[in-house]
Order: sequence, then C-alpha cells, then structure tokens
Amino acid sequence: MTTVIFRKNGQGEYRELRCKGHAGYGKYGGDIVCAALSVLVINTLNSLEELCKLPIDPETDEAGGQIACRFPEGLDEKAVLLLDSLALGCVSIEKQYGRKYCKVKFEEV
Repeated sequence: MTTVIFRKNGQGEYRELRCKGHAGYGKYGGDIVCAALSVLVINTLNSLEELCKLPIDPETDEAGGQIACRFPEGLDEKAVLLLDSLALGCVSIEKQYGRKYCKVKFEEV
C-alpha cells in the first residue's frame, strides 16, 4: 500500500509531503496505482520548483518507494493550488482503488 501524508500547521498551511510504499495493485513495472501516484507527486514537486521557484529538495528512497519534502513557510497561492490539486488527485485514487492500495492522510504538525 502507498501512504500519502500531507502535513499542515495549525493555520492549515502545507509544511510537508510524504509518500511511502508500493501500492501492490499490480506487478512491479505494471502497477497503475503506484504509477499514477508517482506521476502526481513528482509532477507536483517539479511544478513547485519550476513554476513557483520554490527550493525543492526531496528526500528519496526509490527502492523503498519513498519521497518526502518539506515546504518553506508562506507558500504563495500558486503553490497552495498545486498542493491542493495533488491532494485531490491522491484522494480520488484512494476512492477509486481503495485503501488497500492507497491511503491518504492529513496530519497537523
């Protein structure tokens, strides 16, 4: 199962994103759930860096299927919209394929 964790502070501002584990929906290399989540997360981080000019420095462990990224304080509207869009996409995948393969969590830090 892939777990996607969105961490926000008490004011509801994004502080961190964590994505870990392999979905297990299909065989390695053909797992559409894992591929969909990976594309969403990586594209969002690339967009934050390229379009919003944020200093993105993710921690990754490809073999373990993990990526984590902390966000600077005071994200602008574009960055928040990109992260909201990522959350929407991940929740949609969770609903379509089930929590057996994808679990989305929102935590306060």
